[in-house]
Amino acid sequence: MRELILAINPGSTSTKVAIFKGTENLRQQNISHSAEELAKFEKIADQYEFRKNAILEWIKEEGFELSQFIAIVGRGGLLRPMPSGTYLVTDKMIEDLKIGYQGEHASNLGGIIAKSIADSQGINAYIVDPVAVDEFEDIARISGLPEIPRRSLVHALNIKAVSRRVAKKLNKKLDEVNFIVAHLGGGISVAPLKNGKIVDVNNANEGGPFSPERCGGVPVGDLVKIAFSGKYTYKELKKKMVGQGGLVGYLGTNDAREVVKRINEGDEYAKLIFEAMAYQIAKEIGACAAVLCGKVDRIILTGGLAHSNLLNELIIDRVKFIADVEVVSGEDEMLALAEGAFRVVKGEEEAKIYEKEVVI
Repeated sequence: MRELILAINPGSTSTKVAIFKGTENLRQQNISHSAEELAKFEKIADQYEFRKNAILEWIKEEGFELSQFIAIVGRGGLLRPMPSGTYLVTDKMIEDLKIGYQGEHASNLGGIIAKSIADSQGINAYIVDPVAVDEFEDIARISGLPEIPRRSLVHALNIKAVSRRVAKKLNKKLDEVNFIVAHLGGGISVAPLKNGKIVDVNNANEGGPFSPERCGGVPVGDLVKIAFSGKYTYKELKKKMVGQGGLVGYLGTNDAREVVKRINEGDEYAKLIFEAMAYQIAKEIGACAAVLCGKVDRIILTGGLAHSNLLNELIIDRVKFIADVEVVSGEDEMLALAEGAFRVVKGEEEAKIYEKEVVI
């Protein structure tokens, strides 16, 4: 009997997988991929067979059969700007995921792998609240250079999931609250939610605070000088900005736990860099408060980095004057994926069709 849902969430160095019965998490695993394994692939999209096979092997090891699944759901990627919701994975969506319509990112693999496994079983594949969710107000799109509009690329899945949870705690619906949500992971998204909609956000690959492995917003004039210095190719400079920036660039590690350990051992330079990351996150939260005209019901710190009490304290000290702060450490992305698919399977919600919702 088909009643299970497989959720797939590819990250830069791992693939999270989970098996759900309804919204009950039966099994979950973080399948790690070494740098050596991933180095064999020129583009992220080329990793799809390698990662899919690792998932299928895990399912087998856990004693499940593909014939037990009613739907496969993957994390959405850098698709065309689109409304929030659960989407059926279509051929046109796969095309855009493979080319990386708005950029290369491991999340692009979610829909590709989900559809491949689903097609083998004659069932549907879905994505939920992808990175490309766009609820910007027009004023937020203006950058300062007419040739470069600001884009909505955001950790929408976790931001929406934790926002629903905190809104429920306040006995309110999502569309009745104003939140500032800081998703603190390998990349950092800080977003103001106005009546539940993500009306602005820093692009975690190109702006905002620096993160464990991304440079965030840097002085643009000096970046242009580096780009034309002849020292780096386009690909090398992109890697320096996303992958070798942030904590990696300054301290040689993307592991916040390692940085905190160094701080506790008296490393003053590590302390400075870690405090600077917290300072930039707090500054971005302050900017979001301005977007909401100071009407903020809660500030939410979420994502893997929110497990760090030191980081949370450093941020809260600077922003607690704006609103009360809720810490929802880790991420709720696997459950959020399963819930999105389950709502469609149960008939509570109709799956959106990519081609009908985006501009092609």
